[in-house]
Amino acid sequence: MQAPRCSRECPQPSPSVPQEGRILKTTRTTAGEHVNKPLSNRTALITGGGQGLGFAVATKLAELGAKIAINDIAPERATKAADRIADASDVRTHAILADITKKDDVDGMVNDAVSTLGGLHILINNAGILYPTSVADMPEEEWDRVIEVNLKGTFLCAQAALAPMNAARWGRIVNFSSTAGKTVSTLGGAHYTASKAGVLGFTRHLAKEVAGDGITVNAVCPGLIDTEMSRTIIDDAQAQAYADSFPISRLGQPTEVADLVAFLASDQAAYITGAALDINGGDLMV
Repeated sequence: MQAPRCSRECPQPSPSVPQEGRILKTTRTTAGEHVNKPLSNRTALITGGGQGLGFAVATKLAELGAKIAINDIAPERATKAADRIADASDVRTHAILADITKKDDVDGMVNDAVSTLGGLHILINNAGILYPTSVADMPEEEWDRVIEVNLKGTFLCAQAALAPMNAARWGRIVNFSSTAGKTVSTLGGAHYTASKAGVLGFTRHLAKEVAGDGITVNAVCPGLIDTEMSRTIIDDAQAQAYADSFPISRLGQPTEVADLVAFLASDQAAYITGAALDINGGDLMV
């Protein structure tokens, strides 16, 4: 089995799958956490938030005043990210390690975020994995693993977040899909494409279920974004070739994706739900 990789369509950190299986808790409190900003009364949980797109999103939400819970596979990475965000934005941060494919871990993660940071209003389902295996060569367990992390993990985290969001009568769930969810994956296998298409279907259905509860559910579908993860998959020449093929002839930046996610997490997006918003430089237009 090949090591998990991140796709061209949506470079993301891996999900939280700790060897010991439970929760890491590290909290930073800063003097400026009550500054009046658009999200100063909100708490956000970002899965896969230690680097790449997840870290960019967490950083942006913190800049807008949200308290931040960061979930990541690597405890050191989660803690470092939480510290960096607290230092830069003067918000309260919390690092949590939990296996997003296990219901008990996910429930514990959400409960921990709520008890430590005072609620949960924004969930960013960013964590995911990818293998480039063809259907002919794909082991059954590899198919199961990708579906379990990318789709089941999204379901479990969203399900657990509903209770605190319902209690607040306000919530924003943003699920990371991919251009692969609307077409086919360029670098990933069929399991990745299927999982990201499944995220879009789940997003629409959940959005309909909770629309009357003050909760919106949307998906973002990134194309090729210039992250640490994507640079481990393609070299400079390949990156330039991809960029040259896009109508907007460059790679996307993590901050651009973060700006879109932050908008969907805001009061300004209250009338947007069940949407799947592309951010791919025109690589896919549907």
